[in-house]
Amino acid sequence: MNATIRFASLMLGTTLLSLPASADEVDCSGSMGAVSIDGDIRVPSGRTCTLNGTRVDGNVRVARAATLLARDVKVEGNIQAEGARQVSLLGGSYMGGNVQLEQGSSVKVDAAEVDGDLQLFANSGAVHVNRNRVDGNLQCKSNQHPITGGGNRVRGNKEDQCAGL
Repeated sequence: MNATIRFASLMLGTTLLSLPASADEVDCSGSMGAVSIDGDIRVPSGRTCTLNGTRVDGNVRVARAATLLARDVKVEGNIQAEGARQVSLLGGSYMGGNVQLEQGSSVKVDAAEVDGDLQLFANSGAVHVNRNRVDGNLQCKSNQHPITGGGNRVRGNKEDQCAGL
C-alpha cells in the first residue's frame, strides 16, 4: 500500500511539473473565431494568428517575426508587439488597455477603439492609422515611413508623427 501511495505521489508531482508555467496563456498559431479566452494570448515567433470575433479577457503578446491579424475582437487588456512582422487591428476591434507596437514592420489600425494609449514606435514598414477612437494618447515616433490615415478621434494628445492624423 505504501509503495502504491508513493508511486501515485511521484506521478502527480511529475505531472504538475510538466504543466506550462501559466495555464492562463494560450499560444495562437492559426485562426480563432468567436470564442472567449479566459487569460492571455501569445503569438509565437514566426507564426501567424488570425482572430475574428474573439474575446480575450487578458493581454495579447506578439513575438518577434510573428503576425497578428485581428478583426472585431475584444481584448480587455493590452496588445504588445516588439519586432513583429505584421500587426493589423481592424473593423470594430476594442482594446481595454494600451496598444504598443514597436520595432516591427507593417502596422495597420483601422476603425478600432483603444481605451488607453496607442503607441507606434520605430516600425520599419508601412504604418496606417485610420478612423480610430483613442481615449489616451496617439503616439508615433521614429517610424521609417510617413504614417498614413486620418479621422482619428483622440481624447488625449496626437503626438510626433501622428500629430496630423
